[in-house]
Amino acid sequence: MNTKPLQTPPKLAKGAMRIVPLGGLGEIGRNMTVFEYGGKLLIVDCGVLFPEEQHPGVDLILPDFSYIRERLNDVVGIVLTHGHEDHIGGVPYLLKERGDIPVISAKLTLAFVKTKLQEHRISAKMVQVKEGDRKKFGPFDLEFLAVNHSIPDGLAVAIRSGAGLVLATGDFKMDQFPLDRRITDLAGFARLGDEGVDLFLPDSTNAEVPGFLAAEADLVPAIDTVMRTAPRRVIVSSFASHVHRIQQVIDVAHKYGRKVAFVGRSMVRNMTTARELGYLNIPRGVLVDFKELEKMAPTKAVLICTGSQGEPMAALARMAGGDHMIDLTDGDTVLLASSLVPGNESSIYRLINDLTKRGANVVHKGNAKVHVSGHASAGELVYCYNLVRPKNVLPVHGEHRHLKANAELAIRTGVDPKRALIVEDGTTIDLKDGVARVSGQIAADYVYVENMVPGAATEASLQDRLRLAEDGAVTVLLIVNPDTGRLEEEAEFFPVGFAPAVEQLEKATGIVEKTLMGLRGDKTGPEAEKAIAQALIRWSDRALRRKPVVTVIIVEA
Repeated sequence: MNTKPLQTPPKLAKGAMRIVPLGGLGEIGRNMTVFEYGGKLLIVDCGVLFPEEQHPGVDLILPDFSYIRERLNDVVGIVLTHGHEDHIGGVPYLLKERGDIPVISAKLTLAFVKTKLQEHRISAKMVQVKEGDRKKFGPFDLEFLAVNHSIPDGLAVAIRSGAGLVLATGDFKMDQFPLDRRITDLAGFARLGDEGVDLFLPDSTNAEVPGFLAAEADLVPAIDTVMRTAPRRVIVSSFASHVHRIQQVIDVAHKYGRKVAFVGRSMVRNMTTARELGYLNIPRGVLVDFKELEKMAPTKAVLICTGSQGEPMAALARMAGGDHMIDLTDGDTVLLASSLVPGNESSIYRLINDLTKRGANVVHKGNAKVHVSGHASAGELVYCYNLVRPKNVLPVHGEHRHLKANAELAIRTGVDPKRALIVEDGTTIDLKDGVARVSGQIAADYVYVENMVPGAATEASLQDRLRLAEDGAVTVLLIVNPDTGRLEEEAEFFPVGFAPAVEQLEKATGIVEKTLMGLRGDKTGPEAEKAIAQALIRWSDRALRRKPVVTVIIVEA
């Protein structure tokens, strides 16, 4: 979220491009960047951030669309670099504000978006592109390049305009032996470097990780060991979009004569789409319905589900809690085949403990080589910097430490330190005459979604929820004589979430009486209720080290 004071950027100079990240800088998720040139806007990615423990009741967190809301008619398109939720999850909410914005991406990404839009009962204008394509949208001349990631069809986008050449990598890595044989187009990066990249926006997620990543193919031995040695069922949990990883699991399961069933709506939906489009190849007879799998010997069963991040409503967490039709027993093996997303650590370790308590053997990144990241490490980023040789660098997609580490890599390869910009969401950057400068700061707040309704929760309401969770609540019923302003009966306290002692309630009653006597004017109306509640909170904070949510109800005697 924004921490800097807002500073409205000046009118965009003629011939300049303005770049405004509305999400993805200072956080893992909510990726969205707006490019402005010639009076038109181009959006690259529109993702969501998943809530953490300090966001009780929240389903998703969106970018703040307020910066572009009055200019939606100027938007010429939304480019989606790939199909992960942190890059596409916000698209339905943006299209609800203007439904005819062209959505531009590769085949699989558009297919995932289409199924997502169907859930919201909306449709969109889809423009399918592939690596090597070059298309104009308004004043933006876009070229798409293949990049390797943990999902098929990842694209980088080169944006040409009168302000210069900008290259945004999207999420990428440099696996030289990808399962789909589609490598990151380093030759294309070098060609753009020769042309002259004025601004480079590289993925920062793994900028702190030294060296080069292992190949996806290197995970097969660990998966093989699990399938070969597991004494009963194997339950594999992965992101519902991780087609490559699920392909590996299916191939090894088939090798050992195991049958596979998908569990969970998002997993079934995405894998059905990937299979129909030819991105997932399942040998005949391997995929079966879950009910059919239950009738088979446990040594022949593999279940693939979501929930590797400890999401409370996902299939795996419900299994761990005994709240799912799949009843985990001794001898079952759970394979967590995804990364540990920053911020989810406590949820994941809690999940592992709960699974272990139910007798499952849990195989995860900490005890086996079952995951490799989809994001370029430091060695790969340096390699790209030396190919692209950008004039200016704006690291994106990461927490502040990741952005800083990425900028430092750029500087080590020769980028002017003044041209390696470490900024946060809402910072406006103007590119003109080959120089990128910070020009202002606009609102880029979190927008909380509950039950598909943006803004259903606010920072204030979340603070109230956290107070309720941590300090409880108390309702105070007072019978007050309106003529004397005194209590006609003893104050009644109805605490929830804590149990005050009798002497504490007696002291609280004294606070009520003292506050009533000190009030001037109406002693039974809303102002009196508010004053008594505030007095009780102050007293409780001092005496009990607790600040419950206090509701005072005054009834006239």
